[in-house]
Amino acid sequence: MQVALFNDRPSSAPLAARFPEERILAKLHALDSRARRKGLAGLEHGRNPLIDIGMEFNSRGHATKNSYGLFHLSWLAGAHPEWAGSVTGELAQIKERIRAAHGKPLKFLIWAGMGGSAEDKSAYNACGLLGKGPRCYVLDSTDPAKLKAILDDIARRSAGSLAGALRSSLVVGMAMGMTSYEPVVNLEKLAILYDKLQVDSRPNFVYMTLPDSLLDQFAKARGYTRIELQLDGGNSTAGRHSAPLTKGSLYPLGLAGTDLHDWMQGTQLGEEEIHSAWQLSSFIHEQGLAGRDKVTLAPSRSLAGLALWTKQNFEESLGKSEALGLKIVIGEKLRTAYYRSPKDAAQDRIFLAVQRKGDPPEDRDKLQVLRRAGYPVAILRMPASAPVSRYQQFIHYVVFGVGWLRRMNFVTQPSVELYKAITKPIYDAAVKAGGIEKTSEWRSMLATSNQAKWRGGISLRWDRLPGATVPDGKDAAAVYAGLLKVMAKDRAIEYGELTWFGDTRYSRGGQAARKVLDRAAERVFRSALKVPVDVYEGPAMNHSYHEMIIGHGRCFSTVLLSEKSEKIPAAGYTADYHRSQFLATQMALAQRGRAVVSIMVKDTEEGSLRALDDFFKEVASRMLRSS
Repeated sequence: MQVALFNDRPSSAPLAARFPEERILAKLHALDSRARRKGLAGLEHGRNPLIDIGMEFNSRGHATKNSYGLFHLSWLAGAHPEWAGSVTGELAQIKERIRAAHGKPLKFLIWAGMGGSAEDKSAYNACGLLGKGPRCYVLDSTDPAKLKAILDDIARRSAGSLAGALRSSLVVGMAMGMTSYEPVVNLEKLAILYDKLQVDSRPNFVYMTLPDSLLDQFAKARGYTRIELQLDGGNSTAGRHSAPLTKGSLYPLGLAGTDLHDWMQGTQLGEEEIHSAWQLSSFIHEQGLAGRDKVTLAPSRSLAGLALWTKQNFEESLGKSEALGLKIVIGEKLRTAYYRSPKDAAQDRIFLAVQRKGDPPEDRDKLQVLRRAGYPVAILRMPASAPVSRYQQFIHYVVFGVGWLRRMNFVTQPSVELYKAITKPIYDAAVKAGGIEKTSEWRSMLATSNQAKWRGGISLRWDRLPGATVPDGKDAAAVYAGLLKVMAKDRAIEYGELTWFGDTRYSRGGQAARKVLDRAAERVFRSALKVPVDVYEGPAMNHSYHEMIIGHGRCFSTVLLSEKSEKIPAAGYTADYHRSQFLATQMALAQRGRAVVSIMVKDTEEGSLRALDDFFKEVASRMLRSS
């Protein structure tokens, strides 16, 4: 792994030199070894920068968790070549339990988790690493539409028999937080379906979590098998750091036939590579100090599926500062028309190209144009033979390096916890009232005077927008365009977010909605406003990179929802919890003074989505006309 830097001004070399001068790698080894051998006693906040940035603490400042497992699992793997065989053996036992209980081979893998417990599986799917194993479905939403679409698909692939499909399925629940409820929701509904179809679910369910967490309490009572997440038996990784070396990452790869020994060996970075990672950290940090904090990622073709995983790792780890942000821009073609001139003081972009030897050089000419124009560019070159695990481990070192330079804890996620805490009382009220629509929060949202309509049943609401002076406008498109222009003019917002609260991966309506939002991102934000934009689904987004949206701010958030929701009556599954998360997301943003509006559409049928597409098209047109 080699890094080349261009237009590195001001020079980041003095920062990069600090890592070897201060012996950071040796100190990191020593601190982690001490914590594993002697425990956390005496490790207190304020005593050592490495303690401060890589551990969790109680209210008295005493360390409660050493979170440097993302490094020491790699160090230990080098001394434990038997680990690969251990994982392979565990998977063989799981497959045999399913076959012995149901007389069926393992055909489907349903992975229930959120954020870091799920993103690596999505990345591996996107990179084609799971194609030879059981078909892998990532269940990272409490929208019943996602589970329904998964169940419909596995039944279709099993001659129409859902019971047969469930017998051939492995369901994995994963949660790295004590209070993570989303996997519990999905496991509970799946367990109900197994029971109703008179299929014993115990051979088919395993889970990975902390002792006595909500997931542990649920799964233990059902008699499901708990899997130790880490091969060293420890608890030293945050969810987003579970890749590439916890069982949460290794299980789906092992089921797909990946050579786990080579995968683990791929994480053994040499000292020179680690310092290359910290060279990149220094470049990113120095550019951020100069106001260029939008890191536009340009991965080569075979690594494109890792873009979202990379984004989550950076933003959830380093998005906590109001003063100093770090935005990873993905899913955007390299076009100078999107960017301000390098001579413009408001130019806030740098570019990170990740090139794997042997991949087509599709962006090479565009990168040359950017370099010659004076934009800061970093190029990370990866050998053709290197497994994806090497890239992931390299990125962990880069994220750590930025955290060390900024004296920022890169393992905690306080903003994620905020939205989760708000969700629970809303959902409890929905259960008590007999549905989310009967709660005071939902009725208040529908009745707000801060709303405008658009044809086709589109409703724009800005009832959670802090201190907004709403521009004149008779319709929703005029209001939305006016808000964007006013807030972007004084740099109150520097990027946008379009988050669909619902499935966009498996259901046909959700896939169509995603295409509408992709077009909106291009028209409204990149072309008209010349700012980057995130397009994703909620609430997975809340766990993946909400840390920066709430922590650093400067984002214009638009959360979207269909008025019509899916249900799975046989499992008693409604969208109440999912809609509680829709409300809680807005409330969490408003509580931190962040800009957020909501848009509701009637449903995901063609006519409603065409109206939504027309809405964003009109917004872009109005913005361009008034520029």
